[in-house]
Amino acid sequence: MKLITDILTENASLYGCETALIEREPEKNLRREISWSGFDTYATELAAILQSLGVNRGSRVVQLMSNSLEWLPIYFGVLRTGAWVVPLNFRFDAAKIALCTQVAEAEVFLFGEEFIGRLEEVRKELNGQVKVWLFDGPERICPVWATHLKSLLDKDASVYTPVDIASKDTAALYFTSGTTGTPKAVRLTHGNLSFACEVEHAHHGQTHLDNFLCIPPLYHTGAKMHWFGNFKVGAKTVILKGVKPEYILRVASEEQVSIVWLLVPWAHDILIAIENGEVVLTDYNLDPWRLMHIGAQPVPPSLIDEWKKLFPHHAYDTNYGLTEASGPGCVHLGLENEHKVGAIGKPGHGWEAEVVDSKLTPLPGGETGELVVKGPGIMVEYYKNEAESGKCLSGGWLRTGDMARKDKDGFIWLVDRKKDLIISGGENIFPVEIEHHLMTHPDVQDVGIIGYPDSRLGEVVAAVVMVKEGRSISREAVGAFCESLPRYKRPRKIFFGVVPRNPTGKIEKPKLRRKYVRTNRDFRKLYE
Repeated sequence: MKLITDILTENASLYGCETALIEREPEKNLRREISWSGFDTYATELAAILQSLGVNRGSRVVQLMSNSLEWLPIYFGVLRTGAWVVPLNFRFDAAKIALCTQVAEAEVFLFGEEFIGRLEEVRKELNGQVKVWLFDGPERICPVWATHLKSLLDKDASVYTPVDIASKDTAALYFTSGTTGTPKAVRLTHGNLSFACEVEHAHHGQTHLDNFLCIPPLYHTGAKMHWFGNFKVGAKTVILKGVKPEYILRVASEEQVSIVWLLVPWAHDILIAIENGEVVLTDYNLDPWRLMHIGAQPVPPSLIDEWKKLFPHHAYDTNYGLTEASGPGCVHLGLENEHKVGAIGKPGHGWEAEVVDSKLTPLPGGETGELVVKGPGIMVEYYKNEAESGKCLSGGWLRTGDMARKDKDGFIWLVDRKKDLIISGGENIFPVEIEHHLMTHPDVQDVGIIGYPDSRLGEVVAAVVMVKEGRSISREAVGAFCESLPRYKRPRKIFFGVVPRNPTGKIEKPKLRRKYVRTNRDFRKLYE
């Protein structure tokens, strides 16, 4: 397999003047683009600057940026030095930014203008470790304690010294989202990233004529590894800033996009906007759009049913993955398996997958157990966290922490996160099933299911329901809608409010528990 740094060199050679990346910001009516030659040159020049600053093989460079045209060239520039690139979640607060930087032992910190305030809070704490602060933003607001990156690129005459990079060399540290605790540092190699390229291309068959609309944050493996399919064949990609339905449809139309990866909330928002007349499909030319795929969370079958009614010509796919497996694709539904909507699929290209018990023994079809995967995309370790690495890695298998089952045809169905399991009166309840049921209600926009403490049963089901704008629904109506569920699965507590989701679309269950459970008088009475 070719290293991704070599693929960039090849793309610049084959398609130098052709467009590589387009940045669209509809709210400001801005459009920028860069060619494959420009992409390659930017990455090489940045690598040269980093080398002149002392960055070399094994150095660690933090990248804290929102999506932009420069994001990927900067990422590749770091990789070309042999250093470890450390992309951070742009939603992390100052304390988490400091923690991740310390764990990574980073000496160079590259950041965008949105993060000046957060870094001011922790800069003194990090100054003993971080030697260079590089600012990617307008020179007029560059902090006095940082060096303006573009000024260096414009003036520096450093010559890049090529680095001999091997597949086994560490390429990146990706921090988990931290929604269930402290973020963990996932160590990935250049081989892991190259394999992710192969997997994505094998699954979706991108050609040089495809155009991928990239919406999720690039710091996350999901967005970047789906982009890898286009990258592998030198096809263009549009980076969209903003997730309003009108933005997605307008840019898809104007840029003649052929592949769009959506998160469940965004797909749901598009359907609602069409239903409410906020957007009119005939205003857009969406004929080139051939594939809509979804990942990062279980997909309600009802959502895809509604989508296919409006977009019958779209191929549909879903990919299951996780940062520890180099992003999406270790389990893959497949374009030919729309009849299995709701399943996450079968082992992906080059992967093995099993549903097992606590001793890693495969379970018979139909039984629920933990999903484990094995393949060339498995991380090296949780960096500087031997205990968690030992819990997660066993005999070449990665324990995902997700509960799943296999059907008679060998398709894997995701049941829920192990940590989100609700045990009520000895019965195991998986929130996803109830969430999917409530999402079929015409007045419900989103829903999160959590466990609520109960002195008799241990826990009962609590539903946090987000109602569509302009609609209304009572607790009684929610309860009546759930009467088709087994009694023990019906929500005993119903709240109305916003369902928080992280940048990859996953429901932030800890936030729901803190708001609706830990602050509740019943909880304090039982547990304090």
